[in-house]
Amino acid sequence: MQKIIPHLWFDKEAVEATAFYTSVFPESKVTHTTKIRNTPSGDCDLVSFEIWNKEFMAISAGPLFRFNPSVSFIVNFDPLLFGKSADSNKAALDALNTAWDKLSKGGKVLMPIDVYPFSKRYGWLQDKYGVPWQLMLSDPAGEQRPAIIPSLLFTDSKCGRAEEALNFYQSVFKDAQKGAVYHYPPGMEPDKESSVMFADTRLEDTWLAAMDSAREHGYGFNEAISFMVTCKDQAEIDYYWEKLSAVPESEQCGWLKDQYGLSWQITSAEMETMMQQGTQDEIDRITRAFLPMKKIDIAKIKAAVGKG
Repeated sequence: MQKIIPHLWFDKEAVEATAFYTSVFPESKVTHTTKIRNTPSGDCDLVSFEIWNKEFMAISAGPLFRFNPSVSFIVNFDPLLFGKSADSNKAALDALNTAWDKLSKGGKVLMPIDVYPFSKRYGWLQDKYGVPWQLMLSDPAGEQRPAIIPSLLFTDSKCGRAEEALNFYQSVFKDAQKGAVYHYPPGMEPDKESSVMFADTRLEDTWLAAMDSAREHGYGFNEAISFMVTCKDQAEIDYYWEKLSAVPESEQCGWLKDQYGLSWQITSAEMETMMQQGTQDEIDRITRAFLPMKKIDIAKIKAAVGKG
């Protein structure tokens, strides 16, 4: 199981949306669908799926949160991912254009697909469900990155804290690697030279990108996109909870918010396996057990299904 799993919160569209995404990108599939019942949002579809071999999770849990570009997903169409033949660049470009056509239908273009100084083919959009994507033709001669990279946009009151945030996350996750850091050059006001134009870091098995934007956006991080940290035991749950939780009123059912307003779910890999492999009765008992919790107590979860 992946250590850090992006989690998407939909109103009612999780099953439909995940089927759509797995049809758009290569090496993608829905791996498991279950239903959690009698939650504050009613019965909720919970879908595990992969996009280009990266694990995601989605839930249909009511119209509580709306996607916005503060968290998006960079998709690197690197020719090296399409083989080493002379046709690999064309294959990557064709795949990018096809994905753009599918994702943009019914969606909203944020930056048109075009040539930019950092990429020969790039575009940023929100699809018909609102999920933001940045599609990029990567330079195979550059430092290689995975196909999917979550990207954080630090706006409004959080602008100027992107580099600080990545340094903080590197200190929290035990296996981390600093990546690239590019600051804005002079003359790009309102963005300041000291702020981040682009930076990235590896946290365990996930690369995470970040940038600052001083322009007026009117949006910021919310629970529509969160990041699940799958922990091996209670000690790990306790560790990440203590390190990341900074907004006590946001603590619920394993969810928390950090000092930058980003939402995380500190969960148990063992519990996630039980949710995927259990009977509906076992899933119901697990659900009843974790709903009143703030931090997940894995011993109580296991006791709820008679595995304590």
